[in-house]
Amino acid sequence: MRWSVKIAKIAGIEVRIHLTFLLLLAWIAISYYQTGGRDAAIEGVGFILIIFGCVLLHEFGHAIAARAFGILTPDITLLPIGGVARIQRMPDKPWQELVVAVAGPLVNVVIAIILFIILGFQMDWNLATNLSDPEGSMLAKVASVNVMLVVFNMIPAFPMDGGRVLRSLLAMKMGNARATQIAARTGQALAFVLGFIGLFANPFLIFIALFVYLGAASENAMAQMKDISTGVRVGDAMVTEWVSLSESDTIDTAIEALLRTSQQEFPVLNPSGGLAGILTRDPMIRALRETGPATPVIEVMQTCARTVSAHDPFEDAFRTMQEEGCPALPVVDRAGRLIGLVTTENIGELMMVRAILKDGERPSWRRSQS
Repeated sequence: MRWSVKIAKIAGIEVRIHLTFLLLLAWIAISYYQTGGRDAAIEGVGFILIIFGCVLLHEFGHAIAARAFGILTPDITLLPIGGVARIQRMPDKPWQELVVAVAGPLVNVVIAIILFIILGFQMDWNLATNLSDPEGSMLAKVASVNVMLVVFNMIPAFPMDGGRVLRSLLAMKMGNARATQIAARTGQALAFVLGFIGLFANPFLIFIALFVYLGAASENAMAQMKDISTGVRVGDAMVTEWVSLSESDTIDTAIEALLRTSQQEFPVLNPSGGLAGILTRDPMIRALRETGPATPVIEVMQTCARTVSAHDPFEDAFRTMQEEGCPALPVVDRAGRLIGLVTTENIGELMMVRAILKDGERPSWRRSQS
């Protein structure tokens, strides 16, 4: 994730913090210092760090559960609004997704129970839930926040864990795409309710409503893409005609190719004809503006660590593009020669065509590749 820095690596998972998280800490420190001085500022920042420690453990709960099913988590990023575990994919089986989704809130349940035991199950809930009250017990506040995290995350709306729980339960009775559609619509309806309440109660609810609505829409689009691409091979949708560049070309040559073709992604080939990288429009224009037309394309292109073959499932190629952040994914033969490209544009075209075709039907111009 952009604007994030690595602070640790635990169990093979990078822990990163977004720079805006530092702004949150600064705001907390200044606010508490103005009301109670240095001691209050230290206590306020310490409390926030403890809470985000609980959030981090929550995300590790998801990551460890996913690892049990052979799914890796490259990193976890802490944001001012919470944590994000970048799990490579969700399990295909509904019961496995249910386990991964529940694992995070379950960590907060365990933390809360441990703190309740330490407190002897005796706590003043009024003080515990008034997080800004300096008289409240720190342990009681942390316990109450963990309870709040469980309740909030189990709201049946994407991108919260409750949305995935609802989807997995529905998917046990119906298809994944239909289950996602119902769960997404439930989340969007809830977003409208939260937004309406926010107009009269707390404006922060409007921000949460927008977050929920966009998360539900994104999850629904992803599920549709997965459903449409089922059974499709990379060779069914890859681009097979393109203009390529060589390592000796300059940005001036690339701009010329950009203007005379409809391409936005250009493969850069080495002298032996192998793939050296991919040059896309935005870096090309940026280089033209900042370093001039004589800039070599090899200084601007993006190297491609991953490639796919024409016989790979298209769903795997799409997932690889997401994981690697590739604007275009090279398709190579057994000898490593470039034979096609998978781009974000032809992914959209595939979705459009497959939505029109009948189940199992393939475009006539691709049938010979089966």
